[in-house]
Amino acid sequence: MTRVKLCGMTDRSALDAAVDAGADAVGVICAVDVDTPREVDRERAAALLAAVPPFVTGVLVTMAVDSGPVRDLVGTLDPDAVQVHGLDSEGLAALDECSADVIAVADPTADDLTARAEAADAVVIDSLDEQGGGGTGETHDWARTAALVEELDTPVVLAGGLTPATVGEAVATVDPYAVDVASGVESAPGEKDRAAMNRFVASATGAA
Repeated sequence: MTRVKLCGMTDRSALDAAVDAGADAVGVICAVDVDTPREVDRERAAALLAAVPPFVTGVLVTMAVDSGPVRDLVGTLDPDAVQVHGLDSEGLAALDECSADVIAVADPTADDLTARAEAADAVVIDSLDEQGGGGTGETHDWARTAALVEELDTPVVLAGGLTPATVGEAVATVDPYAVDVASGVESAPGEKDRAAMNRFVASATGAA
């Protein structure tokens, strides 16, 4: 069954609602170089990640151009996994001894996609903006991502423009290890919608 990550938690009520909806993982965004209403400071990120219950994965989502700041942030916030935007395959490989699982992020047309995937524990295929950030709300070529699922040994996570209305078709088309959503389950930018999160998880897991 396809797993579900609900991303961009900014407060405890949203996190609890995501867990209640049946999310396998929740994402907390901290230390990114893009303007997003979903970013929280280190203090709040630490509190939210500490509140993630057993059997749910707490994912730190961050951006970096080298591995040092990522290692420091992981050491401070102690997430179960870290999803890194901006690192190339060498930077990802340098996180090999990191205490958290490492999730790479790449556009489906990236030249070094295979190398990034091989250097990580999982790879998110997303529609990225010019700065390399996700959360654009834009879909990409699902057929290309379906081919990557077949080609790569690394688990593939599908992201980019997913909503409760589209995730079922996306899962049926791509058969990813997991799906990842942020803006697609919000009532306003940065404000999670409990009903939308419930519908998203139900659609994603029922599609398989």
